[in-house]
Amino acid sequence: MTYPERVKTDRVERSPSRFSMSTETVKRAYRRWANVYDVGFGSISRFARLGAVKAVNGLPGSEVLEVGVGTGLALPYYNESKFVTGIDLSTDMLAHARKRVQTCGCKNVRNLLEMNAENTSFDNASFDIAVAMFVASVVPHPRQLLQELKRIVKPGGYILFVNHFLAEKGVRRDIEYAMAHASHLLGWHPDFAMETLLPPEDIERAYIRAMFPMGLFTLVTLENCPR
Repeated sequence: MTYPERVKTDRVERSPSRFSMSTETVKRAYRRWANVYDVGFGSISRFARLGAVKAVNGLPGSEVLEVGVGTGLALPYYNESKFVTGIDLSTDMLAHARKRVQTCGCKNVRNLLEMNAENTSFDNASFDIAVAMFVASVVPHPRQLLQELKRIVKPGGYILFVNHFLAEKGVRRDIEYAMAHASHLLGWHPDFAMETLLPPEDIERAYIRAMFPMGLFTLVTLENCPR
């Protein structure tokens, strides 16, 4: 596989969000957003979402886990050779995803399950690839999410995150810090730093690419090293 050029930055350690959310808070937030998600955030995130699917389609392996499948916006775009299991914490979002699968005739979607991504019921090494779609800044414990994905992805497989991360500097970073007070309403952390999810050694070896529009989202590809 040929990776995209890595974004090289002089990263400094930044504090995690001060506004942590419980699982119930997340569920309530996405119950509010379920009916308008596709035309709101779904439109803004479209290019980053499709970029993540394209990256998955280019990787070896057939068993794919989509974490934070939401309303299923990405499901029609996986290659037929990729067999997708989707999980999400929101009952309301999953209802939309199931309708989408029926409408698009996505025969390669194995299952859509309501499940906590930090503590799944999957066996070790169940998947070749896991892709977490805009979920890292939603879960209460991002490092626990990372460890769980490392457990259920085969050694030598791949873990991808597409997410909004806190800007390194400038006006956008100031706005993101200011918006952090609305985390419970939004259902995600505007002030979510990459270091909150990935330890330094994983950041160092990851392939990191800024995504359209204007680098608002970032795609991170991490090989799951054998233990």
